[in-house]
Amino acid sequence: MSKKILMICGDYCEDYETMVPFQTLLAVGHRVDAVCPDKKAGDTIATAIHDFEGEQTYSEKRGHNFRLNADFDAVRGQDYDALLIPGGRGPEYLRLNPRVIELVRHFFDADKPVAAVCHGAQLLAAAGVLKGRECSAYPACRPDVELAGGRYADIAVDQAVTDGKLVTAPAWPAHPQWLAQFLAVLGTTISH
Repeated sequence: MSKKILMICGDYCEDYETMVPFQTLLAVGHRVDAVCPDKKAGDTIATAIHDFEGEQTYSEKRGHNFRLNADFDAVRGQDYDALLIPGGRGPEYLRLNPRVIELVRHFFDADKPVAAVCHGAQLLAAAGVLKGRECSAYPACRPDVELAGGRYADIAVDQAVTDGKLVTAPAWPAHPQWLAQFLAVLGTTISH
């Protein structure tokens, strides 16, 4: 059964963490509405490509323009079955938007599936929804998870963790595990 998924983006969300889940979920038959505060359907956001090149943190390069397909001001959490939060620098700023926080809390209060990757945990922490939950994230976000009362899942960069209906991963190399676990939580079956 097709699900309606809300994806909340911000400028400079990580390119792969935005494009790959958006396209994957569409490919398996789900509807994904990608939104960003202060933007409408047809507007674009800039993405960033993060890579691990041996420094203490990731490098950042300008990514693609990502076209939004829904109006942020028109979305209502109750109209969606699940929430997806890409990482990158977007969540750092999204967590300052009261409406974004309200939307995130709706999905947890309604016990709906939520997938977050990388810095998406910053948004979950700001929404106060991590208390007692296991959550992975980019390692620099560990303090955010722990200060919000969550249990940081210190897993390999290509792994993901599910806690109830929350599916999280440290970064884009985890896409196969993260998306497979999210699809399982959504009840999506794929047969060969």
